[in-house]
Amino acid sequence: MNATPVTPTALLRASPLPPLEARILLTHVLGWRHTQLITRSDETLESAAVERYRALEARRVAGEPIAQLVGAREFFGLDFEVTPDVLIPRPETELLVETALAAMEGLSRPRVLDLGTGTGAIAVAIASTRPDAQVHALDRSAEALAVATRNAARLLDAKRPGGATVLSQSDWYAALDAALRFDVIVSNPPYIASGDPHLAEGDLRFEPRGALTDEADGLSAIRAIVAGAPARLAAHGVLWIEHGYDQADAVRALLTAQGFAQVRSERDLAGIERISGGRLPG
Repeated sequence: MNATPVTPTALLRASPLPPLEARILLTHVLGWRHTQLITRSDETLESAAVERYRALEARRVAGEPIAQLVGAREFFGLDFEVTPDVLIPRPETELLVETALAAMEGLSRPRVLDLGTGTGAIAVAIASTRPDAQVHALDRSAEALAVATRNAARLLDAKRPGGATVLSQSDWYAALDAALRFDVIVSNPPYIASGDPHLAEGDLRFEPRGALTDEADGLSAIRAIVAGAPARLAAHGVLWIEHGYDQADAVRALLTAQGFAQVRSERDLAGIERISGGRLPG
């Protein structure tokens, strides 16, 4: 007895997932554009494709992030490779990129350092938007650096005036050449406190714990970044850090204590103080 033909329409109607998630997984499996789910909605699918889709669907029902299932996430208009070894780029982190780019206005060949680069999303987005920027990106995870290296190679022009993005394994500033100075330092460090219940919820369950929490009060990585920044910044250089929804006051206090001027926080689209930064006096 022949199996009942399965069409995209039938799969999507039967899916327990939200419609958008089901469509993302099905287009990924089929290699189709979203419009093709409409124009080819009644086409009979090969059984192997149906099985691949149902396997991904089951994993998503179990909680695995969509970005890990399809191996990619869009950030700042660029399509980044994502694996379980890296933090999934979030839309709210685009504010960090936008603020860093604003700080570079008027500078020729600005020197930029991204600490804890993960996928390379922040560094690559800056390097793509400012082809003249000289960008360095660090991460202590060799696996994360491998992902960042592939993203940089695929998404950036090899002939960009600022040169290739320099990716290095380092625990914050430790492996940097002591002579290097930067106009802009940016970071999205682990800032979730160790006991935060969010670590056991949603996508966070499947992301690298070391990219999410400092296994302390959520501020230890930020303290290290702020403390080391003055020795790594050029005169009038700026530091911007992403942090938790309730950490802005504490981060501003750390920046002020290290001698930063023009210390302020910026709110994301949800109205949350998402990033804080300041400028080093001349």
